[in-house]
Parts: sequence; structure tokens; C-alpha cells
Amino acid sequence: MRTFLILMGALSLAYGDQEAKETIRQTLPAAARLEVDNVQGYIHVSGYNGSEIQMVAEKTIEAESAERLEAAKQEVKLDVSRSGDSLILFVDGPFRCHCEDNRWGTRDHGHRGYHVTFDFEIMVPAATFLRLGTVNHGDIHVENTTGDFDISNVNRGIEMTEVSGSGLVHTVNGPIKVLFAKNPSSACSFGTVNGSIETSFRGNLNADVRVKTFNGQAFTDYDVTALPRMVSAGERRDGKFVYHSDDFNGMRIGNGGPELKYDTLNGSIRIINRGK
Repeated sequence: MRTFLILMGALSLAYGDQEAKETIRQTLPAAARLEVDNVQGYIHVSGYNGSEIQMVAEKTIEAESAERLEAAKQEVKLDVSRSGDSLILFVDGPFRCHCEDNRWGTRDHGHRGYHVTFDFEIMVPAATFLRLGTVNHGDIHVENTTGDFDISNVNRGIEMTEVSGSGLVHTVNGPIKVLFAKNPSSACSFGTVNGSIETSFRGNLNADVRVKTFNGQAFTDYDVTALPRMVSAGERRDGKFVYHSDDFNGMRIGNGGPELKYDTLNGSIRIINRGK
């Protein structure tokens, strides 16, 4: 999960009647990887059979005065760039830390007298690797993609529908729901703090599953066999070796295979057999 220097809590800001909207449309050459680094607003991505990346970004500014409205127009921008095989959509503004070791960082924004939201609707070639992140006022929804993924939210949920590939799906305050069109061939991790996790796989799933929840339960309709808890390699303490087991319960589905890891504090976990 990406680390933010200061997590920006969900905001409820009241401004005057100063508002501006802008629609940004771009058709871009395909890239092996798409990175979308948002702060306020949703990210919706759909896979298709085309050879270009089609982006529509709705920029909305609410401000307490005409002066602050103009300031927001100048200070908060969408930066579109390429780095190697990646296309990067980066919402930049005074709230960014611009740390050399943390591209995804934010900092305390203070009171600037405006609120800027970017809502993204994007179509990508289905096999594109996706790295998507937002913080406030928006969910992340991905559908019909086959590439691997790294999906991160903070104050809303994440939903993925008819996807293939493998990767990370993490949020803090919100549910996670993933419907796989094809079972993942590599390890996956699903994590939230306040929310449930639901994943649906094809009937021929072979996986080693690890689950942990504090206030909730874990359910599956697959036949499973229990696995022993994992223990650390051990450390020497006061002349003795000390071993620690983690808090995850393990189970094997089918013949075992890639690790599927589930971690939530306040919520239940469901691993569903969707059939063929």
C-alpha cells in the first residue's frame, strides 16, 4: 500500500457560489503501464480492444471568492507525462510534498479557500498494467482489464469487475469487491481497515489463502484444507531462539497455488466460487 506523508481526512468544506468546471479530453498513445495519481475525486478505468488510451477528466473548482477561484486555476493542474514505458497522470498542487523518494506523497494542505476535484473516466487497451491511487471523495472502479494492477484508495471503496491479472488492492476506509474473469496466476493482496472484502473466482481455483479480520468473519463456498500458521525464521534473544507466528489463518483451495492474502480490521471476508 502506498504511504502518504499525511493522510488527508475526508473533507466537508463549505464555500461560496464561486465554481468553475473544465472537461479535459485527450487521446494518447498506448503504454505498457498507466499510473493515475489523484487526490480528490474518482478514477474509473475500462479495458477495450483499442490501441490508444482515451481519457476524460472532469475538473471542478469550488472557491470562497473569485480571487481564490483564479488561484485554484493556476495552482492545481493535471500533469500528463511519460517515463519509460509508463504514462503518468498526476494531479499537482500545493498539497504535494514533492519528496524525491515518494512520488505519491501529500502534505497538509492548510486552508486555501478552494477545493479542486478531478474525476477520471479512462479507456485503456485491456492488457495495460494499472497503478491507480486517490485519497478523498471518490471510488476506484476497474472493469474488463487483463493486466496486473496496484490499486490504492484512502477514504472510499474499490471495485473491480471482470478482471484478470494479479496484484495489490488496498484502501483504508471502504469496502473492496473484485470479480475475476480469470483466476490470478500470481500472488494477490486485498487489504482495508474499515470495510468488507469480497472476491469471486472461477470454480477451478488453486490457491493458498491467508485471512485476518478482527471484527468480522471469513466465509468461502470452496472446499478447503487448513494450513499451519506461518512462523518467523526466529531471532536470538537472551541466549534463546524466539519464533513468532503471524495472526493470519491459512487454508488451501484445490491443489494450492498463488498466495491470496486478505487483511481487514473491521469487516468480513468472502471468497466466492462463481463457477465456470
